[in-house]
Amino acid sequence: MSKHDRSGWHVARVASVLLAGAACLSACAAPARAAEEVKFVVVANWENGADRGDAPGEYQNWVEREHLDEKVPVRGAPDVVRRNKAGLYGVVLRHGVTDLAAFVIDPRFDFHHTYWLFTGISGVNPNAASVGSVAWARWVVDGDALREIDDRTIPKDWPYGLYAIGASRPDTLPANPNHYGSVTDVAELSKAYTLNQGLARWAYQISRTVVLADDPEVAARRKAWVGFPAAQRPPSILMGETLGAERYWHGAPRNLWAENWVKLWTKGQGLFVMTNEESQTYQREMRTLASLGFVDANRIMLLRSGSNFSMPPPGGDVTQSMGDEGPGQAVAFDNNERAGAPVVAEILDHWGRYRDHIPSAPF
Repeated sequence: MSKHDRSGWHVARVASVLLAGAACLSACAAPARAAEEVKFVVVANWENGADRGDAPGEYQNWVEREHLDEKVPVRGAPDVVRRNKAGLYGVVLRHGVTDLAAFVIDPRFDFHHTYWLFTGISGVNPNAASVGSVAWARWVVDGDALREIDDRTIPKDWPYGLYAIGASRPDTLPANPNHYGSVTDVAELSKAYTLNQGLARWAYQISRTVVLADDPEVAARRKAWVGFPAAQRPPSILMGETLGAERYWHGAPRNLWAENWVKLWTKGQGLFVMTNEESQTYQREMRTLASLGFVDANRIMLLRSGSNFSMPPPGGDVTQSMGDEGPGQAVAFDNNERAGAPVVAEILDHWGRYRDHIPSAPF
């Protein structure tokens, strides 16, 4: 489960507004010039050590395998942007949303037709998939803003003490939007950020036959998951949702909450597969940038790979299982790039087809 998020909702908002204002001032003051049209950006959350040549993190396999050899200096986002000769850009968010916003508002670049692939490792729901598996998301669900009562003091008929602000109990939507003051429509309280589902299905179709890596120790650990057939399978590629929450939660009761929270905010259509600490923040940021006219939100994709399970195996100790990513990390780094690479290649190789027409696959 990726655990390197450096920014919350208020930081994201302030960064976007201030940087957007700076971009406007820069554009007004500088002579008009043609901006470079950016075709594709792969976004990683963090990296261990260097971007290449040592043990990989979320970014290094993309840098090395996609030959992102050229560093691109960006004011406000030092040493985070690379590109290759085919037109693929890579970004590692060393400073969180500040890096993302600084890159997008740089007047040297035009992002109006850019495709985005947000990547990373996650905790994986053992009811849905196994460690090393990779999921294309249709929704990113926000698990941050909610009400919480200590589980030891909740009413006897409650499954847990987490529930939506404005609701009267868990697993129900708020009835009165005025709990948020200026909000007048319950729909505005939604915690599900909808991605372009036709594009997500298309990406899945492109990548679904990719051969994924496995690991002997990861395979051996799968045997402990008796009664969880999805957790015992080798790594696979599927479609399923990502839940982002700054709290690094773990365990069966919270896994049940995550499954139900995703269903609640996607009207029963979403499947909880992956959980991490930053997806919700970056999707909020991208929607702010889209509302300001910098990017096209319909071109955003999200691909997450499982590095560890979101709860311990049957009979396992929750405190030992918590954060025990072990060999799963390397497999998750590897498979994330394996699954995403053919989608990147398809768009770049046929840019004339996809520049003005976003691909889509039917239900």
